[in-house]
Amino acid sequence: LHDALPICVTVIDQVRGGDADLGFTEDSTVPKGLRSKVIGHDELVVVVRPDHPWALRRKPVTAAELAGTPLVSREEGSGTRHALIVALAGALGAAEAGIPIALVLSTTSAVRAAVIAGAGPAVLSELAVSDDLASGRLARVSLVGIDLRRALRAVWVGSRVPPAGAARDLLGHVASHAR
Repeated sequence: LHDALPICVTVIDQVRGGDADLGFTEDSTVPKGLRSKVIGHDELVVVVRPDHPWALRRKPVTAAELAGTPLVSREEGSGTRHALIVALAGALGAAEAGIPIALVLSTTSAVRAAVIAGAGPAVLSELAVSDDLASGRLARVSLVGIDLRRALRAVWVGSRVPPAGAARDLLGHVASHAR
């Protein structure tokens, strides 16, 4: 795998190269030479412990504040981290943005646990933290000046519809259960 590339690039390369009939990305653009279908939508959210100062403040956190705050983050190359960097660059009018990192972890579960333990804020998929938000283990931080919504997209090579068989069946199943 291409560790330095966003996971969505690795998925696209595998689909283009014939190593996978169907791939799933969080990218908002249709990759050149591939067909795609939006199968759902997600939003990245900033989460903190309920006693964190950001959870207690009345004013939303700005894109600039978020960009200047060390975050608990997924590893370089994760789709979530890539989407955040792209959104920050767009919000701040920069060609490229970086994010200060407090701690890097390889799974969403590990990031959630670190935030609950007090390691700092994180930006994660709302779908991944919905139970923690509902139970009060994590608090969602209000943001202003940045759009963290993203499309969840299936990609494949070929005709307007995915290849017949397992890939098409899987896409049909996923699309019917996506919110």
